[in-house]
Amino acid sequence: MKIRNNLRVLMAQHKMNIQDVSDATGLSRKSISKMYNETAVQVQLEVLVKLCALFNCGVEDILILEKSDSQESE
Repeated sequence: MKIRNNLRVLMAQHKMNIQDVSDATGLSRKSISKMYNETAVQVQLEVLVKLCALFNCGVEDILILEKSDSQESE
């Protein structure tokens, strides 16, 4: 299994860039950039709370648990 995030999609839907999200949430550009590029190895709960508030969504709209091909066939 792999956890992916949907931040790039949410930002596109709201026509926002990394700076816009940073300005609106007070989060660092570096943190947002790591999530946007899916290079973050951990995400603090505070970050998720702020992103959920900004995009008026739930955690399940930001984080996605993907099953691997071998797990789907079981």
